[in-house]
Amino acid sequence: MKVKRYRDWDYWARPIPGFGDARARVLFVGLAPAANGGNRTGRMFTGDRSGDFLFAALFRAGFANQPTSVRRGDGLALSGAFITAPCRCAPPANKPLPEELQSCSSWLDAEVALLKEVRLIIALGGIAWAATLDHFRRRGFTLPRPLPKFGHGAEAAIKGAPLLLGCYHVSQQNTNTGRLTPEMIDRVLDRARVLSQPEGVTP
Repeated sequence: MKVKRYRDWDYWARPIPGFGDARARVLFVGLAPAANGGNRTGRMFTGDRSGDFLFAALFRAGFANQPTSVRRGDGLALSGAFITAPCRCAPPANKPLPEELQSCSSWLDAEVALLKEVRLIIALGGIAWAATLDHFRRRGFTLPRPLPKFGHGAEAAIKGAPLLLGCYHVSQQNTNTGRLTPEMIDRVLDRARVLSQPEGVTP
């Protein structure tokens, strides 16, 4: 449903593709398009407060050429990073059902298969963490038991798979309450830059 400030917008209102550098070493896995963000603009984390927080952090870390993401065609480009999500359409209350995630899983798998240089995945939130582990399982990687638990700054090394890092989601529920601060996400991104470099290369 449109909100008053966007009533004159023609919403994208279609499944949202991933966005970023096709040669990315770092893959960000979010949750789903926001109703008046990606669902409106047609680009992941674009046109809402979550995107403002995320892209400012990506700019500070050198993954983005500008700190804002307003609309498609605004000049934003990512370097060494790609953003995707396990759910491609805006779900009710931003809470995708298991069957929605299952329905979208083939699109996630196909998109990630095109990213040949990914060395590290950052899961933005617990649902993204679980979806990434499910993606690893579908790719044939052997997951440990018990499964690695999500946490901010958590790391999971699974044989043959990209290293998995956890970060609290950039939702306003987390950023407005101080559960996720700029300093906290910066530390995760700094860690990602170091760990995603080819052997012998200093970031």
